[in-house]
Amino acid sequence: MTSPILLTPGPLTTSSQTKQAMLTDWGSWDTAFNQLTASVCQDITHIAQGQDTHVCVPLQGSGTFAVEAALGTLVPRQGKVLVPNNGAYCQRMVRILGYLGRQVLVLDHREDEPADPSRIEAVLAADPTITHVAQVHCETGTGILNPLHEIALAVARQQRSLIVDAMSSFAALPIDLRRTPIDALIAASGKCLEGVPGMGFVIARQDLLAQAAGHSHSLSLDLHDQWTYLNQTGQWRFTPPTHVMAALRSSIDQFHAEGATAARGARYRNNCNTLVQGMRALGLQTYLPDEHQAPIIVTFHAPKHPKYQFATLYQGVRDKGFVLYPGKLTEVETFRVGCIGAIGESEISQAVHAIGQTLNEQGIQL
Repeated sequence: MTSPILLTPGPLTTSSQTKQAMLTDWGSWDTAFNQLTASVCQDITHIAQGQDTHVCVPLQGSGTFAVEAALGTLVPRQGKVLVPNNGAYCQRMVRILGYLGRQVLVLDHREDEPADPSRIEAVLAADPTITHVAQVHCETGTGILNPLHEIALAVARQQRSLIVDAMSSFAALPIDLRRTPIDALIAASGKCLEGVPGMGFVIARQDLLAQAAGHSHSLSLDLHDQWTYLNQTGQWRFTPPTHVMAALRSSIDQFHAEGATAARGARYRNNCNTLVQGMRALGLQTYLPDEHQAPIIVTFHAPKHPKYQFATLYQGVRDKGFVLYPGKLTEVETFRVGCIGAIGESEISQAVHAIGQTLNEQGIQL
């Protein structure tokens, strides 16, 4: 059976080379696997230009596991975190902080409004008890891109610590830790590196991580303990996702062969432009204005038609070989189409055709 093309923010459609990499079994204590882990972590740190100041700590589980591990390890128990909120994944960080028992202050923005560096800096200046800012770079609930570099400079001017969820932007949008002051950058294997899901990672400032012993609420999510054990033994503390790591090694090699972040970002931008132009030609409208749209996933307004149901559209498009993503907004009905993964302009054009054909089959004229 042919696998459908995944037009989602992850899991993604992967290359045949990445799939092939998972056909070998690895011993978790084997020297070859330890070397593979070290090489992946080193390469990830270099992608963010953090090799002189930061270390990469891998962690079993989805990206949310890594977000919780970063917040729970790097924010001390008496810390207070400002979360600029303009979407579902910002709200998830707020929820995590609640579970962790950390103080949290939410700075609300509209879902179609990028986080405002000047508002963030004003709140920090007014409240010296805030110790950290937790910021989502690309909010995939809508597809909005927040101005990370300007936010990082604002946080640094106020001498606070910045933790960034770069889950859907890392390796597609440039992030340079030499010029953008970020204390921890969080992403995962199954996003723009085009690996398979199952491993998150945190690129953390080594000096801050070294001071974080005893902060974590959890043994399995203790980044300091994971990092320390990896340093001492070269091994993971608990059973690692060996096949995920092997796939990630292959996908990182393909990432560099493609031309690294610049080339991958250019392919995704072309995918996004092709998608938006094609969908607008069908009569579908984007939720965000173009200037706020990240080239990762695009939110579209649902057709204002009595026959429209997302489940029916989803199944019709799925039958034609493409998987869409439901909307994540509460105020308006939407659906989302991803631009990332091992796909290009041809697949995107075919997907647009499949969406148009399905709407026609359902008698939905736009």
